[in-house]
Amino acid sequence: MLDMKMIRQNADWVKEKLATRNIKAETIDELLGYDEKRRELIVKSEGLKAKKNEVSKKIAEAKRNKEDAADAIAEMQQVGKEVKELDEQLEKVEQDQKDLAAHLPNIPADDVPVSLTEEGAVELRKYGEPRKFDFEPKHHWDLGEKLGILDFEASAKVAGSRFVYYMGAGAQLERAIYNFYLDQNAKAGYKEVLPPYMVNSASMFGTGQFPKFKETKAGFEIADSDLTMIPTAEVPLVNYYRDEVMDADKLPVKFTALSPAFRSEAGSAGRDTRGLIRLHQFNKVEMVQFTKPEQSWDALESITAHAEDLLKMLGIPYHVITLTTSDMSFTAAMTHDIEVWMPAQGRYREISSCSNTTDFQARRAHIQYRDENGKLQYVHTLNGSGLAVGRTVAAILENFQNEDGSINIPEVLQPYMGGKTKIEKED
Repeated sequence: MLDMKMIRQNADWVKEKLATRNIKAETIDELLGYDEKRRELIVKSEGLKAKKNEVSKKIAEAKRNKEDAADAIAEMQQVGKEVKELDEQLEKVEQDQKDLAAHLPNIPADDVPVSLTEEGAVELRKYGEPRKFDFEPKHHWDLGEKLGILDFEASAKVAGSRFVYYMGAGAQLERAIYNFYLDQNAKAGYKEVLPPYMVNSASMFGTGQFPKFKETKAGFEIADSDLTMIPTAEVPLVNYYRDEVMDADKLPVKFTALSPAFRSEAGSAGRDTRGLIRLHQFNKVEMVQFTKPEQSWDALESITAHAEDLLKMLGIPYHVITLTTSDMSFTAAMTHDIEVWMPAQGRYREISSCSNTTDFQARRAHIQYRDENGKLQYVHTLNGSGLAVGRTVAAILENFQNEDGSINIPEVLQPYMGGKTKIEKED
């Protein structure tokens, strides 16, 4: 949520910045109109309430003096009626203002590439050279099905499209990857958390998924309840401190969690219909940080660098890009995407998004700390995938495949797989 005072004082700047995120200037004007009307109604209401108090005193005085108070009582009743009408108007205006403000994305940082599409992302760096194959590399779904470790046909029967069964060594590889990630995250100072996989609407609003997810049907809401299946562990991790004042001396606080992520993939018809890239349910290891404002930009680079280290240890080529103003998430002020090389596709594909949301989520979720002067301030929150597990499986299958269809297991994962060095066809 954006600071209304900041918008009021810097309206032209806000319009200019949010125009890069496809927000029209008229929307900001509408919001400012609600804000002006709200403040006018507050002044009127408070004035009438003061008048009502004065009339009440007159009635009390008249009764003490045994004088006729009928006119004063009638006046107070009229004032009370007007106060009620103003308060009802105020409540509606405040709700309209809140609803509109809830749809405004975060202000992009000054060095975010400006574009109204995803085109224009800036490559920051690249690691590793894509492997040169002396045979035609196969897609991960073909490799997985032939090895008997991925079963999309059975999952379609049981759950529908965009689900998968991991079988045998496939399930073991998935487990090896997320245990490796969690262990490395713990070494980097992240506290491991096992969060709820369903959250309430206040939590979805706090991290910025609602109201957008409701309107686009991007999530899985539980019928006849206030619960939604989490689209990412970011939601329960950030909301752990919702409506709380954090201990400033303990900042930054770092959490990591493995959880399934549930996505309806609304609007993705025809995209990545095969394989592990775009599923309705997938495992992801998430990293979240709560920092003081002056720490958050260094924290963004730290989260990104740590996610990169995981890929370096696995030996998977990747590059890092900074997303454009309109392509980054609703809550982000800046996002670095890490994309891994997928040989069969001949392109890089996203495996992690690392974002600084500044105080945007903290304002929505009311997460604060007291500064050195004892004044309440909003924390900054950051999140990053560390990493998407299914996409890691896909990247390993494609980058470490052999001509006979077997898969070499990255050395750092071999201890997690009982010393196994290769995945071969299962019976």
